[in-house]
Amino acid sequence: PALCDIDPATFDFDHALLQEVVNENTLCVLAHHLFGIPADIERIRTVSASHRPFVVEDAAQAMGAESHGNRLGTLGDVGIFSLGRGKNITCGSGGIIVTNSDDIAGAITREYRTLERARPAEVLKDVLALLLMAIFIRPSLYWIPAALPFLRLGQTLFPTKVPLTRLSGLKAGVLHNWRRRLARSNGIRSETAAYFCRRLHLELPPGPSHPYLRLPVLAATPQEKRRLHALSEARGLGLSVAYPAPVSEIPQLRAVVNGHRFPHASQVADSLVTIPTHHWLSEKDKRAIADVWEMAHAS
Repeated sequence: PALCDIDPATFDFDHALLQEVVNENTLCVLAHHLFGIPADIERIRTVSASHRPFVVEDAAQAMGAESHGNRLGTLGDVGIFSLGRGKNITCGSGGIIVTNSDDIAGAITREYRTLERARPAEVLKDVLALLLMAIFIRPSLYWIPAALPFLRLGQTLFPTKVPLTRLSGLKAGVLHNWRRRLARSNGIRSETAAYFCRRLHLELPPGPSHPYLRLPVLAATPQEKRRLHALSEARGLGLSVAYPAPVSEIPQLRAVVNGHRFPHASQVADSLVTIPTHHWLSEKDKRAIADVWEMAHAS
């Protein structure tokens, strides 16, 4: 793999740099709709057109979001969605792959048929995980999972082996009526993001309002970021400092990076704070988060 730096104003690729990174050996460009903010897929296609790589959309954080009237995840050759915890709609774990190519669809189908079904013990584990997730998603209880070291919350993990099984019937049942629930969830996320933008006078990437999975904000300094995190932790408000480092600093990717630096990604990692937008946030929670932000900003 080859890495490309980002534009900190949009969280999309720096397209001028992308043009230099893509070459005749590039199989695909993996575009990320980070936090539900659309990557410019048309621009990515144009920049890489001479080498004609596949465009794969990482829409893990953007299910149901749109760009110019088109659903994110349906603009490239392949789209990938996540059903993991904390996503726009969830069954605990799992995902969805979509494509407009018959050849790619055939290859995916053949691979899917080789997957085993989830074992009963794994289904039981899923039940317990879903129950715990439903309990601890409430802001007043954030401190409990954050205090459990084995959950490794806030850490960047890069497993090289990920076991795959077919989505269980239990998880499929949890997704019942998902379209209505997704629309409701995304509507609330958009409204919550709009509240914080008004209250905190935030500047966000240009374009219409998006159903932000979490609202990304860049603190003025790393010190302000640390103050925000400390104040949030003390009050259990759920502000997150993800991502703690750019992917170029993941140990397993150091050989790929080969000493290259990605200053914009590092800049964002040093100052990024994300605000929760899910439907469990009460008006009191929103005011408390805004108060903490203003307190840290004034210090």
